Amino acid sequence: MRISVIIPAAGASTRYNAESTDPLSTARSKLDEDLGGKTVLQRSVELFNTREEVQQIIVAGPHGDEAFAEFKLRHADRLSLLGAALVRGGESHRYQTVANALAQLDESCTHVAIHDAARPATDPALIDRVFDTAKSHPAVVPGTPVSDTLKRVEAEPIEDDAGADPVASILGVGTTHTLHRVESTIDRSNLMQVQTPQVFERELLVRAYAQDDLSSTDDAGLVERLGEPVVIVEGDPLNLKLTRPGDLPLLRAIMGVKGPSERPTHKRF
Repeated sequence: MRISVIIPAAGASTRYNAESTDPLSTARSKLDEDLGGKTVLQRSVELFNTREEVQQIIVAGPHGDEAFAEFKLRHADRLSLLGAALVRGGESHRYQTVANALAQLDESCTHVAIHDAARPATDPALIDRVFDTAKSHPAVVPGTPVSDTLKRVEAEPIEDDAGADPVASILGVGTTHTLHRVESTIDRSNLMQVQTPQVFERELLVRAYAQDDLSSTDDAGLVERLGEPVVIVEGDPLNLKLTRPGDLPLLRAIMGVKGPSERPTHKRF
């Protein structure tokens, strides 16, 4: 089995920055955050660059000229040392980014693994499980059972200012809360939360990306649309994806690394 790994890294970190309390972070990429002296992106690439089955790593960065140039400036040297190639990603959708990377696959690869660039804490044992299962199944994803109760809510939120100070509200500084009205409770039986890396036989994934409708939240969904079987192997609750600022200290704790301000001054640069 010869695996090409695709790491989509074209996102704008919109949700990450929207929830940040740092006024200087409005344009910060979550992939640049520090995990023990290495970026999130570097940590994600290092999950694969020494594995014997992996023959190629493709990192798909931003699409726009300026954003891609800045991305190369920040990451290209380090990625090249790790044996990863950098390509331009999609203009507006994740599937465009993956499709661009698929066009660069080495002819010798038999399987394609796709891994979230913002998921740097994946346990090597999880990767082993996925890769081993991919030897006998054409589409494999890791997943964990849903443990929380799930509620379906109305699409439009409602605002509640019942607890706001009337004087403060008049001045425009009142506190309001965004609420969502519940429509129904979803039965969580047989529901799984899926993670990455997701691994596919090359021909199957290429065929999935040849479909007209490529809207999906993950690559396995495109394979499912073909009517082809997808199997889920045991995932890991600690295989955390960096999505919100609050995830960053959790990632550091999981990985046993520190942030830049926690390291001795002479080791920060």
